[in-house]
Amino acid sequence: MADSSIDNLREAAHRAASDAEEIAWVDEQDNLLGALVRSDLRERGLIGRGTYIMLFNSAGELCVHRRTLSKAIYPGYWDVAAGGMVLASETYAESAARELEEELGVSGVELTVHDHFFFEDTGNRLWCSAFSAVWDGPLILQPEEVLEACFMPIEQVLRDIEQKPYCPDSLAALKRYLRARGEDVAKEA
Repeated sequence: MADSSIDNLREAAHRAASDAEEIAWVDEQDNLLGALVRSDLRERGLIGRGTYIMLFNSAGELCVHRRTLSKAIYPGYWDVAAGGMVLASETYAESAARELEEELGVSGVELTVHDHFFFEDTGNRLWCSAFSAVWDGPLILQPEEVLEACFMPIEQVLRDIEQKPYCPDSLAALKRYLRARGEDVAKEA
């Protein structure tokens, strides 16, 4: 079997497992209502919880990565944050640490919490918690979720979002982060 066929099968199996995860289901004020299977939450247009971890290196460059084509939301898009859905049994911080390690192979770093906000887009209704971390070690990409990744200056990221599709939810987190730091943000998320 060709490597691409194996990769496609691996991504499909990962997607099926991901869709079956028990996700925190919350109301409009972020009060926990219970747990729902991810695909059910999405199909019913209900609200979940998500984390966004902006990973910087010590030079201040931001890690951006490209999502796999099998992702249910924003397949193939570029992303300015690691992250994902908060499991029913997790806190935001626990989810952030798990997602950063799963997607980019980064663990044991201090996570700084920055923001808590609501985001809504077609098929994506979330209470979000944004974090940041600094890492100068190697990235170990999760092949079922991440196609490629690199660090780039924020200015380049802000130019890049005009040319390539980027995930609007993580862009909202980044732009809120930059505004809170008093940095200029060219376009609204």
